[in-house]
Amino acid sequence: MNLKAFDQSLTNFIAGPIAQAIPQKLRDTFLLRAFGVKIPLLFFTTPSVVDLSDDRCEIKIPLNRRTKNHLGSMYFGALAIGADCAGGMIALQMIQKSGVGVSLIFKDFHAEFLKRAEGDVHFSCESGKEIAELVERAIESGERQNLSVQVIATVPDKEGIEPVARFTLTISLKRKSRA
Repeated sequence: MNLKAFDQSLTNFIAGPIAQAIPQKLRDTFLLRAFGVKIPLLFFTTPSVVDLSDDRCEIKIPLNRRTKNHLGSMYFGALAIGADCAGGMIALQMIQKSGVGVSLIFKDFHAEFLKRAEGDVHFSCESGKEIAELVERAIESGERQNLSVQVIATVPDKEGIEPVARFTLTISLKRKSRA
């Protein structure tokens, strides 16, 4: 099965009656991990969707043998994946709702590591409204559109709401050409 056929099968499943009986967080987590077919590192780190709305996204990546560094804290590559997911999930949701083909990439990535992440890390992006406007601009203009979004990483079990890292990612969207 090619990726386009897989995407269509996944879309049909998510919209189907059986899927509607599954809690939304579980469906969102399944969709995120299924995207791991295209990006295997997503699947490898086992991210979970804690919250996904039009306004915000919160992703959790567990601290385990796959995500730990040699000091027992979360490896910076796993932290980058979490930031990518938190910023990208809102955009993917908005693109899916639009029904229009839009390509998404990250143009740049800045990270500020404040403390060692010594537990499960939650990544939060609160830029839903701005991302929705970005998707609309990309669809209307047909030109590449960029937006920098903030993602905050916390370890609620150890540090409460105090950030362990801050990320700035520039989302870059362009409407796919109609071929």
